Amino acid sequence: MELHTPYIFGNEIKNLGIAIKKNQIAIGNFINLFEKKISKFTKSKYTLSTNSGTSALHIALKIAGVQLNTEVLVSTITFIAPINSILYNGGLPIFMDTNNTFNIDVNKTIEFIKNKTYFKKGHTYNKKTNKKIIAIIIVHVFGNPAEINKLANICKERNIKIVEDCAESFGSYYKNKKIEHTGTIGDYGCFSFNGNKIITSGSGGLITFKNKNDLERARLYINQYKNNNLKFIHNDVGYNYRMTNINAAIGLAQLKHIKKILSHKLKIHNYYKIKIDSDEYSILNTPDYSISNNWLNILCINNKKISTKKIINKFLKNNINVRYIWYPNHLQKQMQKFQNYKMINYKKYKQCICLPSGYNISKKNINYIKKVLYE
Repeated sequence: MELHTPYIFGNEIKNLGIAIKKNQIAIGNFINLFEKKISKFTKSKYTLSTNSGTSALHIALKIAGVQLNTEVLVSTITFIAPINSILYNGGLPIFMDTNNTFNIDVNKTIEFIKNKTYFKKGHTYNKKTNKKIIAIIIVHVFGNPAEINKLANICKERNIKIVEDCAESFGSYYKNKKIEHTGTIGDYGCFSFNGNKIITSGSGGLITFKNKNDLERARLYINQYKNNNLKFIHNDVGYNYRMTNINAAIGLAQLKHIKKILSHKLKIHNYYKIKIDSDEYSILNTPDYSISNNWLNILCINNKKISTKKIINKFLKNNINVRYIWYPNHLQKQMQKFQNYKMINYKKYKQCICLPSGYNISKKNINYIKKVLYE
């Protein structure tokens, strides 16, 4: 029983056949069509596909203005990709604590901005380092949207760009005055369509933009910053970050089934809660202000006397592939030199386990997981 394997509906094979028959392997019509469909689904003004979620983050931060010795606020509980993307641009992360859903602790982050920074000549500076704080990365962990609305105003006042890491939250929404998709509230939204995501293109990512100039700059960066196709003029350092037509063909076929996928993922989440929730164990809840895509179901061990390691080993011995949640990045060996702020809640990571949550998991599978857990 795997953690989150892709589910093939059938049109993926059809689309691949069309792309191959037309000899449109790298470049072709599926790329533009995929971008347009994602734009319509998320209600984003502009979209640009990339070859991974990590490259999307790298370019979004570059467009936001992150460069050598500038700083970026980011939560400690996340896959390492957003942290690496800061470093790719020469930036320096400042690690924030998490809340009960393992998203960034918004209240502490606002407190940090108000008390530990100063505003001068249109920019925010860190009182401790006197370095410019350019951006904040809001990671929507495990499909649960972070409380971005609370941060939006102060970030706008302080000229701090918001980069939403939506790698895990395609199909997740905010219940504001109107329903808004993650990745559409901040300045940039970065998505991943890796093999283990809600929908997959095999490998791929995408950036959403509100500003057309940002879109065109990003387009140059992902195409080796080629300013002239005939003369091969390059006016800046660029990257080979384009999504291929083959990947877009798969992603487009998957996107066709997104409503069915989200509906089924909610059923999986609810069944897990019915079977698992007790005094000793619970499934991580969705925040009230949001609609989650329920990408991964997280087992929380409420009794501190129960060993997380023993439970994981027991699952693995019974062919149930589980894993720990993200190891806190401020504790990673190469990250300990960077600043962090009031780290307390993140410690709950020690009592949580990622459970199998793919589209193809059945009630029988979940019943078996419960049986192994409670034996």
